[in-house]
Amino acid sequence: MNQYETVIIFTPVLSDDDVKRTEEAYKDFLRSNGGEVVAEEHWGLKQLAYKIKKKSTGIYYVLEYKGPSDINAKLDIQFNRDENVLRFVTIRLDKYSIDYNERKRRGEIGRKAKAGANSQDKLTKATEEA
Repeated sequence: MNQYETVIIFTPVLSDDDVKRTEEAYKDFLRSNGGEVVAEEHWGLKQLAYKIKKKSTGIYYVLEYKGPSDINAKLDIQFNRDENVLRFVTIRLDKYSIDYNERKRRGEIGRKAKAGANSQDKLTKATEEA
């Protein structure tokens, strides 16, 4: 089984409940076709670089999953049928990308790592002063 990451841009006219319902439907679709959801991330409403279907904003959702190689073709069909999906892109993750994503989720990379380092520095300074 390969590991994939899909970024989906939903139309901005959806309510929060509709977005959650749609996300759950895609996760259920993956599970029913032999896939396993590894991680998901809801980025929220973002400005688009250019208009898509006369929309200048979109709701971003990232889904990381494992599955057989034929699952992407089935998933692409579902995305193309869904009028709430503006755009989507799927990539197959190599071992370096998988490692990077795992480290990012643990907080070793990115904003969480910087915030953790800053709080660690403050804690060290506080104990030295005491």
